[in-house]
Amino acid sequence: MRSEQAYRRFWSDVGADFPDLGGAASTAYYLEDEVRLFTEYLPDLAGARLLKTDLWDEAKNTRILRWAAEQGADAWGIDLSLPIVEQARETFGRSEHGLSSVVADVRRVPFRDASFDAVYSMGTIEHFAETEQALAEIFRVLKPGGTAILGVPNRRDPFLRPLLVAVLYRLGLYGYGFEKSYSRTTFSRMLSAAGFSVTGETGILFIPGWLRMLDLACHSWCRPLARLTGPAVRPFAWLSRRFPALRRHGYLLVLVATKTQA
Repeated sequence: MRSEQAYRRFWSDVGADFPDLGGAASTAYYLEDEVRLFTEYLPDLAGARLLKTDLWDEAKNTRILRWAAEQGADAWGIDLSLPIVEQARETFGRSEHGLSSVVADVRRVPFRDASFDAVYSMGTIEHFAETEQALAEIFRVLKPGGTAILGVPNRRDPFLRPLLVAVLYRLGLYGYGFEKSYSRTTFSRMLSAAGFSVTGETGILFIPGWLRMLDLACHSWCRPLARLTGPAVRPFAWLSRRFPALRRHGYLLVLVATKTQA
């Protein structure tokens, strides 16, 4: 593992240099899945104080927090990369909805106990060795009765994305840094140990990891080839809509959890 200083420098550099992934076919599929999560598990967003545990999507990807703000949520976010925070603020600055954001990370959330009605964490906590500490912080800042939607890489992904990521990481070719994956049983136990009650199980992005990566690469660096990867992505989005049971086998497993009323 890198030192803390090197880790923060890595994400700062990534935030400054990584291309914008918005507009890729696989990003549209990602956003569709995220909107479904909110619609199913946080239907009453109007007036809800919502914390997102990173701002990568707002700067580079689906802009899901902006979508939630458009539904009436009071949007808050943290990220340990200053460039990512600045880009997320810029994105929100182009809309009529505000974003309250700060440079911080989910292991040390800079807010008081019971500050938020809901927490959304998708593809964040697996990048830290201290995942349990991150879960404890999410639990702490969530109000009693509040809902957390938590997504992490699926160790049982039928398309073997964790193996692909491990190989690319060892070769120095994985642009997202250190990353862990979890089985549904292990992650559920971790949430229970943190004090949560798990109330829902699903997943997002039923698609081969290599296809998502290829689509993003083509979109970012060889746009004409994205005309080929885009049509390859769409059947997986259709299968996910048509056969909801497949969502559990997406490369991000998602658990919905509540903080029991005191």
